[in-house]
Amino acid sequence: MQLYTRSAGTGLPVVLLHAFPLSSAMWLAQREGLAQACRVITPDLRGFGGSRLGEDEPSIDLMADDVARLLDEEGIDRAVVGGLSMGGYVTMAFCRRHPDRVLGVILADTKASPDPPPARENRERIAQAVLADGSEVLVSEVLPALIGPTTKERRAMVFGRVKGLVQSAPPGAVAWAQRAMAARPDSFGTLSALKVPLLIVVGEEDELSPPADAEAMARAVPEGRLEIIPKAGHLSAVEQPEAFNATVTEFLRTELGGPRRG
Repeated sequence: MQLYTRSAGTGLPVVLLHAFPLSSAMWLAQREGLAQACRVITPDLRGFGGSRLGEDEPSIDLMADDVARLLDEEGIDRAVVGGLSMGGYVTMAFCRRHPDRVLGVILADTKASPDPPPARENRERIAQAVLADGSEVLVSEVLPALIGPTTKERRAMVFGRVKGLVQSAPPGAVAWAQRAMAARPDSFGTLSALKVPLLIVVGEEDELSPPADAEAMARAVPEGRLEIIPKAGHLSAVEQPEAFNATVTEFLRTELGGPRRG
C-alpha cells in the first residue's frame, strides 16, 4: 500500500498522521509553520485523500505498517511520529510494532484507552449509515464534535474548511476506519514502554478526547510533556495552528536537538 504524501522542509523527519475522517490536507498550517524546524511528512492514511483503501480487513496495526513502509520509501530509518485523534491511535500502534524506528512521539487529542462497547456499537452504526447514505451522518453527528465552541463562534472559515474535508471523505474509507478504530487495543502499556521523548497535546475544549484523557496518558509516562491548547476543540492543530506549532517546535528543540539540518 503506497500512501499519498505531502512534505515540506528539511532535517529531522517528523511524520504527522491525520484525524478521522479528514486527510493530510488538515496539516497545511503545520507544513507551512514547521518547515523551518524539521522535515514535515504528512501522508493520507489508507482510503483517505490520495491513498487507496485496498482489500485488507480493517486494522489500526495495518495502518501503522503502511507508515513504516512509507519511511522505507523515503529512505528514513527513524522519525518523530505523531498523530491527532485517529492518527494518534495509528501512532501508538506504530510505537508498538516498530519501536526501533521512533525518535520521539507526539499524541494530540487522542486517548490510550480502547472503545467501551457503546462506542464500538456507535462506530458500526455510523459505518453502516455512511455506506448506505453517504456523508450526511458525518456532517450531522461527527462534524459538530470535531470543532470547539470558540472556533465555531469566531473562526467560521476554519469550520467551513473542516466541513468540506468531512464531506469529501470516501464512504468506504470511513466505514473501514471506524471498524479499525473500534477494534483497537488498550495502549497504556505501549506508552509506559516508550524509550523516547513524548509530547501530549490537547485542546482545552476537546469533548471527544478531553484533557482528562491526555492527563491519563501523561500519568503513564511521567517524563512526558503535556500541553493544553486554549480555545481549541478536538482539532487543535487546525483550530489554533500557531499555538500547536509553537508547542511542537519547542518539543523538537528541547527534547530532540532540533532544528537540525541534513
